[in-house]
Amino acid sequence: MSNTQYDYDVLVIGAGPGGYVAAIRAAQLGLKTACAESRETLGGTCLNVGCIPSKAMLHASEYFDAAANGAMAEMGIEVTPKLNLEKMHDQRRDAVKGLTGGIEFLFKKNKVDWKKGRATFQDAHTVKVGEETVTAKNVIIATGSSVTPLPNVEIDNEKGVVVDSTGALELSKVPEKMVVIGGGVIGLEMGSVWRRLGAQVTVVEYLDKLLPGMDDDVRKEAGKIFKKQGMELKLSTKVTSVETKGDKATLTLEPAAGGEAETMEADCVLVSIGRRPNTDGLGLDNIGLELNKKGQVETDHDFRTKVDGVWAIGDVIPGPMLAHKAEDEGIACAENIAGQTGIVNHALIPSVVYTWPEIAGVGLTTEEAVEKMGDKAKVKVGKFPMMANSRAKTNHEPDGFVKIIAEAESDRVLGVWAIASVAGTMIAQAAQAMEFGTTSEDIAYTCHAHPTHSEAMKEAAMAVQGKPIHV
Repeated sequence: MSNTQYDYDVLVIGAGPGGYVAAIRAAQLGLKTACAESRETLGGTCLNVGCIPSKAMLHASEYFDAAANGAMAEMGIEVTPKLNLEKMHDQRRDAVKGLTGGIEFLFKKNKVDWKKGRATFQDAHTVKVGEETVTAKNVIIATGSSVTPLPNVEIDNEKGVVVDSTGALELSKVPEKMVVIGGGVIGLEMGSVWRRLGAQVTVVEYLDKLLPGMDDDVRKEAGKIFKKQGMELKLSTKVTSVETKGDKATLTLEPAAGGEAETMEADCVLVSIGRRPNTDGLGLDNIGLELNKKGQVETDHDFRTKVDGVWAIGDVIPGPMLAHKAEDEGIACAENIAGQTGIVNHALIPSVVYTWPEIAGVGLTTEEAVEKMGDKAKVKVGKFPMMANSRAKTNHEPDGFVKIIAEAESDRVLGVWAIASVAGTMIAQAAQAMEFGTTSEDIAYTCHAHPTHSEAMKEAAMAVQGKPIHV
């Protein structure tokens, strides 16, 4: 299958979840494959400084919180925890090391060549990687994204006073007062870690609710839950400046709609206002590839760019910036290059917030469903509270609910939203069922094991028809 005219059939630029998966899949399909990555380790942001290490810290801090704040005592386990932060960081680094090493092993096993260095297009089939020049019949851009800066605010992760998500993972001591700028997924996850370990955390969000893009009920409930946990929320508020002096920062805040300014002091400020695509230094001008208004590379349904032989996937193209979206696109793109049919259903990409409890959703929000159907009466909603779920009850996890949104006439499920300790795992059932065009009745009449959190999904489906049992 190899093409002698080029060094490789496929060169992937970037070894994050999209890139490394695309490279492995292409190699599995018999294509001679290389992957360019400038980091010392494979796995991109997600594995090195994102999803994976943050979960290691979230999980460890949940144990500490349960011991420190009475959840264990409620169950008859009386302990007084002592925080060994360095050891907590060590287990995080250990998890990352094992997983990045695992990808290196998979590259060797699948005969993917790792080209170490930054990649720049010379032309559509010629890419300079570090000092080496590589030619490929197909090039996949999988360069991911990086933190969106806040104008006039300088991030210095080394000092640990004004940090981004990478710096927030590495703090050497628990800050007394932490301000999180941005009430999205990353801000709430990292804010949760440090709140559990003892920091006073204030979240500043420009919009009137947390978690933009999620279902409105979920956003309201999340606000209540985080407040109850001791987070201060400053909603409809913008940060106009952050000034550092020694190991302290002073923030100036204003109401989003305009009004009187106030100042606030913090030991640590986390800037988490979003991410932007990585395209700097790629040499896209050399191949005549223009970016859209958001700085993204546009592709067609098959992930082809308008330059022949150049493809793109993941955070660098439109759509939610999620590792699992990039992985699915990586597989589909490699299959398309190999002449197969690779498809991603972008309407059903689940999203999860790994706070306590977890928050997850797939498909449309209620607001989007009503807008799509053009009439509130054409949408039916079923909701079931976790406090009425027997497993959540015995586990002392009463917060949250499952909500199912269906088309009134056909009963086709349009969206599922959940707040529960294991919502991230529960949402897979909804995504799979919706992939098969499920109705709420299909879910309601599927036998769910008892006692499990997942029964809340069944009861929410029964609630669409107005007949849940346990509430």
